[in-house]
Amino acid sequence: MDEILKEVEGKMNASIESMKKRFTNIRAGRANPAILDGVIVSYYGVETPLKQLATISIPEARQLMIKPFDRGCLNAIEKGIYESNIGLTPNNNGEVIILNIPILTEETRKEYVKQVKGMAEDCKIALRNVRQDANTEIKKLEIPEDDSKDLMEEVQELIQKYNKIVEDLLKEKEQELMSL
Repeated sequence: MDEILKEVEGKMNASIESMKKRFTNIRAGRANPAILDGVIVSYYGVETPLKQLATISIPEARQLMIKPFDRGCLNAIEKGIYESNIGLTPNNNGEVIILNIPILTEETRKEYVKQVKGMAEDCKIALRNVRQDANTEIKKLEIPEDDSKDLMEEVQELIQKYNKIVEDLLKEKEQELMSL
C-alpha cells in the first residue's frame, strides 16, 4: 500500500515539475535564461542546444547576453533564435548576441496570465488522472474494504495537497506577470 502512495506522490511531483518548467517559458518582462531553453542551433550540421554553445548572462534586468565559446557560430546562434519563435530579436555585434526583453503591455500580461491559468488547469487535470488511476489500482487490490477506503482517502489528501501547491504557484506567477 505504501508503494502505491509513493508512486502516486512521484507522479504528482512530476506533474508539478512539468508545470513549473512550462511556467518558466512565459516571460514576465524580465530577463530569464530559461527563455532560451528551447533554442536549437545548427552547429556544423548538428542540431545543438544553445546552452552547449555559449554562456548566457543577464547584464541588465531586461537584457540577455549570449557569448559563444566559438565566435564562428554567432550567425548560427542568431539564426537559431529567429527560428525558435521566442519573439526576441537578436543583436549581433561580432562578439556577443544581445537580446533585449521588451516591456510587456497590459494586454500581453493578461494574455500570459490566461496561458498560465490554462497550464495550471492542465496540471490539475493530470493530478486528477493520477488519482483516478490510483483508485482503480486500489480497487483491484485484494485487501479489506476499510483498508481500501483509508488508502483512497490518503490519495485524496495527496491531491488536495498538490492542488494547493498548483494554486500557490499560479498566484506567484500571476503576481510576477502583473507586476511592472
